[in-house]
Amino acid sequence: MHLRTLTVRLKMSSIKSKRIEFTNLFNKQRDSAPLDVKIAFRDALELFLEHPTHAALRNHTLAGKYAGVHSIDVTADWRALYRKESEQIIFVALGTHAELYG
Repeated sequence: MHLRTLTVRLKMSSIKSKRIEFTNLFNKQRDSAPLDVKIAFRDALELFLEHPTHAALRNHTLAGKYAGVHSIDVTADWRALYRKESEQIIFVALGTHAELYG
């Protein structure tokens, strides 16, 4: 699996330094998203990197088929899903609420 990587320092007590990676699926979904969603994701990612638990992100852990995966709000309807691993955070999916959970 090819991943794009971005190394950042996160301000979060349990995370000192993690690589941010994006799966091919995530990149494909981001590339095909409307421009306003691409911009909103960039803004949400910047906020996530500074304050991962900021209320505007509604960052939470999922259950069911996405057990162990976390979700952040990109827009009112779009979500970005990611996994936390020991050395990295991997964004795995981007889509509308209906596309992801429907």
